[in-house]
Amino acid sequence: MRQDKRVPFVEYLEKLRDQEDRAALAALRRGLGRTPAEAAEMHRYVVPWLPPETRRWDEDCHYLVAALFASHPAPGGSGSMGDTLARVAQKGNAAAVERRFVALLKSHPQDLADRLRHVVSLARAHDVPVHWHQLFRDVRDWQHPAQYVQRNWARDFWSALAPPTVGEETEQVQAKEA
Repeated sequence: MRQDKRVPFVEYLEKLRDQEDRAALAALRRGLGRTPAEAAEMHRYVVPWLPPETRRWDEDCHYLVAALFASHPAPGGSGSMGDTLARVAQKGNAAAVERRFVALLKSHPQDLADRLRHVVSLARAHDVPVHWHQLFRDVRDWQHPAQYVQRNWARDFWSALAPPTVGEETEQVQAKEA
């Protein structure tokens, strides 16, 4: 198995959290909802981790994950974002979480940052940690033609929740048609 050179970046973010570097985390948080060009305070923490000849998408992923991490740096996450949101759904209002999750799965790359910002905020509000190493890999692979990231997230989300009963399925279909 080849060495994943992306992992050290997330380990670096975890060190910032563990060392309680509030200034660094605040600078990274200021990148939420902004492009790398609009978030100059992030460059100091992100640019040294960009591989040579970085594609634009890879660069954007570094900035996005750094900002998201800084907004919810809780340790202990496991699984994919599908697992994370399934745990959020189990804590209440599963239908609303499912709607957000479906919107996330359908996200075009240009919409992904905004949708992830919302679901990470939801995870933070419910004290559900995110597996940042996995999220970083998944965001970088979001555009893969086979959409395996989206399929894995869907499998993780819906396999963790109880399947709807026949009555619930009918109600959901009728509500969508109305």
